[in-house]
Amino acid sequence: MAKANVTFEDIGVTVTVPAGTRMIEISEKVGAGIIYGCREGDCGTCLMVVTAGGDNLSEPSVLEDKILRENLAGKNNRLACQAQVLGGEISVRPA
Repeated sequence: MAKANVTFEDIGVTVTVPAGTRMIEISEKVGAGIIYGCREGDCGTCLMVVTAGGDNLSEPSVLEDKILRENLAGKNNRLACQAQVLGGEISVRPA
């Protein structure tokens, strides 16, 4: 199974995780500062900035794209509850 190295810049931690893991699950386990409310992609509170490796995350769903637009998110913003790792190297920080 493919693996990914995910770095949380706010706490200076890098972890190796299996492909398909949602970013919010990883953030919770390592104690990163990405907060969340609903875990379903509706509230937009888990907004994060992808500083490197955005191509190593799943494409935004229709729902995620809608919430990102409603929150006037930048091109490097994703919802941690929706973004899944695909492999490679990824770096993020809370928005």
